[in-house]
Amino acid sequence: MVRGFSLKTLPRDIFTGIIIALVSIPISMGYAQVAGLPPVYGLYGSVFPILIFGLLSTSPQFIFGVDAAPAALVGAFLAEEGIASGSAEAVRTVPVITLCVGLWLLLFFTLRAGRLVKYISTPVMGGFISGISTTIIFMQIPKLLGGQSGSGEIVGLISHIVTTCRSSFNAASLLLGGASLFVLLVSKKLIPKLPMSLFVMAGGAILGYTGFAEEHGVTLLSSVEAGLPAWRLPDVDAGMLTDIIPASMTIAIVIMAETLLASNNLAQKNGYRLSENREILVYALGNLAAGATGCCPVNGSVSRSSMGEQYGGASQVMSLTASAAMAVILIFFTGAVRYLPVPVLTAIVISALLGAVEFALVKRLCRQDKRELLIFLGAFAGVLFFGTVYGVLIGVVLSFTAVIINTTNPKRSFLGVIPGHEGFHSLERNTYSVPVKSAVIYRFSGNLYFANIKLFISDIEGAVREDTRCVIVDSGAICNIDITAADSIAALDRSLSSRGITLCFASHIGQLNDRFRQLGIGSFIEEGRCRRTLAAALSAAGIKPPYELESGSPDAAPLPYGNADRLEFEWAFGDNADAEMEKYTEKLLSGIGGESHPRQELADVIKPQGSWTGVSDLDNEKFLEHLQLHIGELSQKLGIPESQISEAIEHRRLRIARRIEQRDIAAFNRVRKYFIAFENDLKKDNPELYEDLIRRRSEAVERLRASEPGSSEMIEKLYGSTEE
Repeated sequence: MVRGFSLKTLPRDIFTGIIIALVSIPISMGYAQVAGLPPVYGLYGSVFPILIFGLLSTSPQFIFGVDAAPAALVGAFLAEEGIASGSAEAVRTVPVITLCVGLWLLLFFTLRAGRLVKYISTPVMGGFISGISTTIIFMQIPKLLGGQSGSGEIVGLISHIVTTCRSSFNAASLLLGGASLFVLLVSKKLIPKLPMSLFVMAGGAILGYTGFAEEHGVTLLSSVEAGLPAWRLPDVDAGMLTDIIPASMTIAIVIMAETLLASNNLAQKNGYRLSENREILVYALGNLAAGATGCCPVNGSVSRSSMGEQYGGASQVMSLTASAAMAVILIFFTGAVRYLPVPVLTAIVISALLGAVEFALVKRLCRQDKRELLIFLGAFAGVLFFGTVYGVLIGVVLSFTAVIINTTNPKRSFLGVIPGHEGFHSLERNTYSVPVKSAVIYRFSGNLYFANIKLFISDIEGAVREDTRCVIVDSGAICNIDITAADSIAALDRSLSSRGITLCFASHIGQLNDRFRQLGIGSFIEEGRCRRTLAAALSAAGIKPPYELESGSPDAAPLPYGNADRLEFEWAFGDNADAEMEKYTEKLLSGIGGESHPRQELADVIKPQGSWTGVSDLDNEKFLEHLQLHIGELSQKLGIPESQISEAIEHRRLRIARRIEQRDIAAFNRVRKYFIAFENDLKKDNPELYEDLIRRRSEAVERLRASEPGSSEMIEKLYGSTEE
């Protein structure tokens, strides 16, 4: 039974299949040329492999066929071997490569190798495919100029382009190919659902049929013999097998990885599951069929699968229809192929290859992870300058280098407490976190082994002070250690013990205790220096709550309502907390007022709403700082005088300050300190806004003094020196 079949969606699936077959004509013919074959072999690869995939795949929507990556890899292999594209030798060699790819995929199926795909990183695969696509684009450019395709790496390809411009440049060819490419790229942006390559191909065929193209020296495709491809085993040159076998393995890995990743993404998006191992078997059978009919290796097509989804295809009836439609084309309509101008087909290929270059991934990595960007660029440049195999090797080496760097330099921090709040928090990440007196609390977020244990030791040694009584390691993220790390921990323990300092581990999984015993440091468990919680480890070292803090003030008892004094925005966004608070304030203000938002009470407006309700008093204070910069906008939206809004903000600020002072005077002083710093920064960056803020606040404060005499004392404490 065809996966996803339904009578309800049958007409739409058939229509989509016909569209995919028509679109596949120029794309498959172009990729066949990229792989070094005559164009008709691309059509051959769009009959039986797609039929097999449609019957056996567990993906109801994915499309199989002649595609960029395998074709580019085969073309690059032929170039490295000195085999001319389109030659009789290429026609003999490519099917052998394809059969070997099918056999490799059968082996991968037997070994259930689909699990290995997760070890190929996105930057490596993206850089690899982008490098191949870019290389093939440079190979194709001379055909736009009226010459023959190039071969080799980027330096040789650029040289060939220059030579073509000097020796065989044809202006009509460049004009026709350039115009076709322009139309394809613009339509892809403006009308992506329209299969513009069909119209471009039809327009080119008309120019070829009327003789206009030949009159201006534009090369046309060779004629194609009608009929379905014949099944036969290709002639195998035993002397080339030593080169073909490793090259075909690389192609098989790319087909397995790229198709599994893409089909799983589509499955996840549309809510169904794939049988990955069965999919690999289907890839193998499809490539064996392609090899037996003389074609290049076949692969999952992201572009045609996306097109099928756009047109509403819901089952593999699409693939079956596309296969049948291509068979009809081969039997009855191959005569039209000889009228296709080469520059038009080349433009279609270049347009498709540009879609395979991972521009979006580069943009994302530039924004999110520069280290991963270097891995992408390494694989990309490796393919471009040294060839496909070296590109893969460079990408893999860079990936493993990144893994080593990440594991040898994991995230780590020293912890303290936030007065009035339960738990232990990063001193770096939380402004109000304070170290516990006489204790070093250290969090290490990674397994301990020979490559990072020196970092672990040096961090702890550098943090120990004269009054330190204990070092507590938050080992919640440590799942394993090796013998080198165990020996180093034992040496550290002896060193600390000689200075009267206790070393403890806490919060880790129970299996780590077993590992301690195996590696000869079980004394930590036997002596009670491995504890389930940090608080228990501190207590065992004689440090009990309320903790004496480095600031000199004892930690207040934990509050019943949890995180009342924790800066949630600072914890969530780190150094970007102020910028994110400003974005949040602006977003909140954009939803106030208008017909869909009735006038609200001030008490409901001047506090965090939505997903950030219930945040701490400290966060509320930060929010008021940002809100007071938008008083004019808020006044306009609510139809309330600015003076009234300003007074409400100051009234709420005084209430918050009073609550913080009652819980912890040190926290209150820090609030005042940051409040002054905020206004000083505003004075420096925007003096006019600062003066306006001070004026409004002074007026509001005077009104509060008059209406609530009891507020004067807190006003003096909070603003006493801010207006100096």
